[in-house]
Amino acid sequence: MKEKSMSHCVRCNFGEGGFFKLRVLIGVLFCFAAITVVLLALGSTATGQPGTPSTQGGRPPAGLAAANKIAPWVMDHTANGQHTEFFVVLADQADLSGAASLPTKAEKGRFVYQTLLEKAQRTQEPILEWLRDRNIGYQSFYVVNAILVKGTREIADALAARADVARIEGNPLIHNNLPRPGAIEVPAQPKRPATIEPGIQYTHAPDVWALGFTGQNIVVASADTGQRWTHDALKPHYRGWDGQNANHNYNWHDSIHDSVGNPCGNDSQQPCDDYGHGSHTTGTAIGDDGMGNQIGMAPGAKWIGCRNMDQGNGTPARYIECMEWFLAPYRLNCTPNEGDPSKAPDITINSWGCPVSEGCTTGDELRAAVEAQEAAGIQMVVAAGNDGPSCGSIDHGTLSGPPSFYAASYTVGALVNGTDTIAGFSSRGPVTIDGSGRIKPDITAPGTTVRSAWNGTDSQYISIDGTSMATPHIAGAMALLWSAIPSLRHQIQDSRDALNNSAVFISSTLCGTAGPPNNVYGWGRIDIANAVGTPSPTPSPSPTPTATATPSACGPTPSPTPTASPTATATSTPTATPTPSDTPTPTATPTATASSTPRPTPTPRSAPSARPRPTPAPRP
Repeated sequence: MKEKSMSHCVRCNFGEGGFFKLRVLIGVLFCFAAITVVLLALGSTATGQPGTPSTQGGRPPAGLAAANKIAPWVMDHTANGQHTEFFVVLADQADLSGAASLPTKAEKGRFVYQTLLEKAQRTQEPILEWLRDRNIGYQSFYVVNAILVKGTREIADALAARADVARIEGNPLIHNNLPRPGAIEVPAQPKRPATIEPGIQYTHAPDVWALGFTGQNIVVASADTGQRWTHDALKPHYRGWDGQNANHNYNWHDSIHDSVGNPCGNDSQQPCDDYGHGSHTTGTAIGDDGMGNQIGMAPGAKWIGCRNMDQGNGTPARYIECMEWFLAPYRLNCTPNEGDPSKAPDITINSWGCPVSEGCTTGDELRAAVEAQEAAGIQMVVAAGNDGPSCGSIDHGTLSGPPSFYAASYTVGALVNGTDTIAGFSSRGPVTIDGSGRIKPDITAPGTTVRSAWNGTDSQYISIDGTSMATPHIAGAMALLWSAIPSLRHQIQDSRDALNNSAVFISSTLCGTAGPPNNVYGWGRIDIANAVGTPSPTPSPSPTPTATATPSACGPTPSPTPTASPTATATSTPTATPTPSDTPTPTATPTATASSTPRPTPTPRSAPSARPRPTPAPRP
């Protein structure tokens, strides 16, 4: 009864219409609260931060979505007001698929260059204007549509918030494991050379020379520590040397702009090797001094170079800059806008890496640059890395990483010289980092005790180990193939098939199925004579190189160098690298390794694809 009375009293306080009024009041309050929440949400979306006014010109502060565009490395290196270098990667990237149907390298190269450059010029300008308005330095790239900026977290946030920016990636310093005491590629005192180096013999390159094919009309480029261009085994094969004068326009580029204490300095105006590694790899591809030091696979080919490492230390920006220059070389002191794709190399040698363990987060950007080379008809030959013997070490080791595991890279493992045994340090597949399970390496070549040119003097040679040493054997083999069979030139997959199908298969189940291919040896050991067989084309005479460059409005025009001048490394060698004693050019001394190595019979197997390839001649 009491409870009933209390209920009655509550009801009486509002009367019959009061309860309805209460419900209306509550409804109004809920509606007002909902409107307030919506308005706050809209304000947060418009400004990128709750409670701040929106800004104009595409430069709002970064919200949560924008922050997710910034790589963790950049976040770490811009903490507490730090400045660091990072890439602003644009959302709009060029479509190069149209290059596949073009029949010649000239057409492919021109299409790729113009397509990439036009896309970058058109889409980057609003961001470049924003940077210029704030006096922020930058470097623009076109081979991947990206801009390198040095700035703070605030700048990274503002750029990431733009709709035309896909992501912000870092530009870390990457240490490549080049020859050092105790490392894999340790310089050793050279032996007196055979007439032809054992690794060159073992790949059967001399058999191709005997047919008249030595790499004529092919240009091989090296992205490395530079080259000592005056070296006896390199100078005659340099595209910028005509026998009397040197002209480095279109033949040399230096992507080192900010080193301290480097023996070559910054922006070197002539080829210069600050370490020795680049001279060594270039020598194995094309070297021959004409006096007994036959160190190269394709001595009839020419070489050009780009320095992308500062005594072994690279960055993604340096790597991309060299790949961009290879796509369309330009004169000294010029810019990519003055590039000439007709002067692009045919093949590039790459013994550098960009592992995630060292902060490399630019995998997609490097991949795009590698794929642009392929689209332009340039064969990019890449070292597998020295992270073996574990399976999968090609992509998760401390030294390996991009570009070795990309599908567009022709990846090379290292054999113990003179044998069909994989070197213990050679990185193995499969590729796991991208979930592809891709088989790598693609092919193998000699990679231990490989003797080649060094940077100390014009007559210095040393022997070192590494997949870096195996790689130029394959670059030189490709030059021989294209010299012998012009119809394969710049047909990238068909050319790989020709080398793969003719390789000496070496079975291994250590990292998967026996193959071919397998994740230890790929398709096997290169046999360039088997790939060439007995081609019908007659070798074309080697063209006479010219040192005269096309005039251009950019930068001063260096005068041709009438005599060979020593590079900076002739008198300054990095102290961290032991310098072998100079080796005078000896007369050819017959040795056991100089004789021709018996060839194992290639194991018959089915071809990996239906693409046509040259028919090998019968082999003993």
